[in-house]
Amino acid sequence: MPKTVILIALYPGVTQLDFTGPHQVLSRAPNAEVITASLGARDIETDGLVFAWLTDLAKVPACDVLLVPGGYGCAETMLDEAFMAEIRRLGATAKYVTSVCTGSLILAAAGFLAGKRAACHWAWRELLTPFGAIVSEARVERDGNIITGGGVTAGIDFGFVLLAELAGQAHAERVQLGLEYAPDPPFRSGRPELARPEVLAEVRARMAPLVASRAAAAEEAARRLQPA
Repeated sequence: MPKTVILIALYPGVTQLDFTGPHQVLSRAPNAEVITASLGARDIETDGLVFAWLTDLAKVPACDVLLVPGGYGCAETMLDEAFMAEIRRLGATAKYVTSVCTGSLILAAAGFLAGKRAACHWAWRELLTPFGAIVSEARVERDGNIITGGGVTAGIDFGFVLLAELAGQAHAERVQLGLEYAPDPPFRSGRPELARPEVLAEVRARMAPLVASRAAAAEEAARRLQPA
């Protein structure tokens, strides 16, 4: 039986936990190969870590699962035609087209989310609207073969949802136990509706400088999808 190929597409400015969380879970999928790739097999530096020995994204012939993580570099990546061409090519034949965090903006810019429910990081989910996507506040959302996770740590939940899809719930539960995944956060501050107002205000203020540039990138990427 051929292996299930799970491809994680990396780019400059990606957030490492967006893909290392799912990678840890999906690496336990039976008869599966998890490939991390970048354009030109370039090393990717993220959050103080360097990921090397990557596969060249353009040389991956096809995959069963395409996973696009998010990160600070998502806006620039939406407008990177070389990268986006590979996402469109690989996603066109993948059985599952998936993302974590703002990776859904890249899927949307590739044309995969029009009319689809999709999750994203809470601060940026409304940027899905110009692409015709239906914004979901779910931690993990599924619409057909599209599976999208919310912000950063939601990638672990996403990983288990996808693992259950690929290998069955019983296998996913065994992996969950083996990894001792039993979230019990020390603070109830992980969603805007849970965080104290002053905490939410401070986080929004820190994100404010990105708002205009990301919105402009989303509008431009959406424009490029329109017929000439």
